[in-house]
Amino acid sequence: MTSWRLVHVIAGSFILISLALGVQGSPLFLSQWWLAFTAFVGANILQSGLTRWCLMETLLRKLGLPAGC
Repeated sequence: MTSWRLVHVIAGSFILISLALGVQGSPLFLSQWWLAFTAFVGANILQSGLTRWCLMETLLRKLGLPAGC
């Protein structure tokens, strides 16, 4: 698995988990503050798309994952 693909998997997982924890209708609801984490991940995805730089990908590449799409 390439670093870029794993970034997508991690970001998608973070979004789904934080929505499950932050939406009142969810059986896993803890607090609406989890929606702030959802916004944070979304802002990082936007920043990554605009600047072509992603901290998570940099960290994963330093851990030895190959670069790629």
